[in-house]
Amino acid sequence: QVQLVESGGGLVQAGGSLRLSCAASGMIFSINTMTWYRQAPGKQRELVATITPAGSTIYADSVEGRFTVSRDNAKNTVYLQMRSLKPEDTAVYYCRTNWGSPIWGQGTQVTVSS
Repeated sequence: QVQLVESGGGLVQAGGSLRLSCAASGMIFSINTMTWYRQAPGKQRELVATITPAGSTIYADSVEGRFTVSRDNAKNTVYLQMRSLKPEDTAVYYCRTNWGSPIWGQGTQVTVSS
């Protein structure tokens, strides 16, 4: 059974940093594109960052230059380093992949206070 488990969320002041992790199991992690999404209260879920098996990355305009997505295939884990956090980054952050069908983690809450 494929499973994604996020961790690392929390409460941080504006301008601070957090690093999220998403640990995968039950699949061949190294061949999968991994994507971070977020969903703020009352808003639609939006793509934050994607990393391909080769390490190519794509970022939403709103996080470009502040967030960095990376992966450690030996640990079956994808990371999202978030810097210069803003109150508008407050959301539940999810990781997602495809293994026959879309697989989502349970999410981790990030709250940025002003």
